Amino acid sequence: MRMMNSTVLSFIGDSVFELYIRRHVINKGQVHADLLHRTAVRFVRAEAQAYALKAILDELSEDEMSLVKRARNKKISTKPKNVDPVIYKWATAFEALIGFLYLSEQYDRMEEIIQKSIRLIENQDNTAAAGTVLRKGKRQGNNGGMAEVKHE
Repeated sequence: MRMMNSTVLSFIGDSVFELYIRRHVINKGQVHADLLHRTAVRFVRAEAQAYALKAILDELSEDEMSLVKRARNKKISTKPKNVDPVIYKWATAFEALIGFLYLSEQYDRMEEIIQKSIRLIENQDNTAAAGTVLRKGKRQGNNGGMAEVKHE
């Protein structure tokens, strides 16, 4: 299992993480399809996964770290859409880790990492929301036509 192709591990890890996120969103009481999707995307987007993985690096075992490095350093065969390639590699490594833990039946460890990731991503979102308000305005930088306004 340790030497399984990291692409395969990422493929299964993506599905497993998505399922856990969908369950998390539903358990929070969300019932509208559009809001379910938008809420889930906050967690499964590459930036969130990369952030979570970087935040838990010090907590990974030697084997887990080795797998993360192998998956992160794998050559990308297709150019990722709408995301920096470095962030994409970190997200792929996160998914590979989840996939590895799932396929090796390390469910307790997998759930520990998933739950910690969910908390980290929620805290990151809450911190960002408390510090800034996004409103329609002039295009500033590359933020999709949204202007950031700091609370005073």
